[in-house]
Amino acid sequence: MSDRQKGFEEGTNCFDHRFPPSHGAEQSRQAFTDSSHPLRWKDACGLYFSKSTTWSSPNLPAQTAFTMQNRPYLLLQIRNAEDPMRYQEVECFSRVLQCNPNDIRVHNLLAGEPAPAEYDACQIILLGGSGDYSAAGEGDWLERILDVLRQIHGRSQPTFASCWGFQAMARALGGQVVHDLSRAELGTINITKTAAADQDPIFVRSPAIFPAQMGHEDLVIELPLDAVRLGFSERVEHQAFRFSDKPIYCTQFHPELDLRGLMERVIAYPKYIRKIAGISVEEFRQQCQETPAANEILRRFVQHVHDEW
Repeated sequence: MSDRQKGFEEGTNCFDHRFPPSHGAEQSRQAFTDSSHPLRWKDACGLYFSKSTTWSSPNLPAQTAFTMQNRPYLLLQIRNAEDPMRYQEVECFSRVLQCNPNDIRVHNLLAGEPAPAEYDACQIILLGGSGDYSAAGEGDWLERILDVLRQIHGRSQPTFASCWGFQAMARALGGQVVHDLSRAELGTINITKTAAADQDPIFVRSPAIFPAQMGHEDLVIELPLDAVRLGFSERVEHQAFRFSDKPIYCTQFHPELDLRGLMERVIAYPKYIRKIAGISVEEFRQQCQETPAANEILRRFVQHVHDEW
């Protein structure tokens, strides 16, 4: 086991182990956690990735880097134990945030809510995708998770929620989420800012229209009453919002994904390319691009937390 993988496991004691990992998932897990694994540096589209990874933070002041090590991130996941993307998600956040993966503690909400000490030990809560779970569905497991999100909202703890997290946070606070394949989005999609975004400390420096990585079939059709809409796309009216009096931002798009992260996801879940895009993996790859403006939103949020909150 690599030092990075060991650190991730030691920081994770809440994964749902009801689902034994499959052979295929174990291979994918090795590909994302073992630097010597041949699949790590080459995907099915012929993309090659450098084996040298730098965890320095050139765009953040030294004080911020020090604070991140002492007040790590808490990533709330909704993923089965055999889902290889539970490891990849940590690497995606750490790469875009320019931090060490060990700075991100992981708690699987399928196994229960975090202890109060877990909230107290972090400065920023992250909430990302879910793999096989829908925020538009029903069930006791979802009600328990929505209650956790209401508690986070009540704590006013700095939180950034993307994709499933965006949908679940909206629903938890009174919004409405539906499943609508006709408005599903996958790949690099243009986001247009609202007028409110031009007055927002996080979005104000973003271009009026910028590309972002996307992958969803569910969507938010009604925002919570205290939400401020910040962005939309051609198909989806609500792509980003913040709560008016809380340090909580939510985006339907994935600011934690660069092009590499997006391709790793769609290759792990190939059915979505066929189902949503209806094209080959290679054709899909050619239509996608890097999304620096979207990635910068997540980094700017972190910087604002340190500067203002």
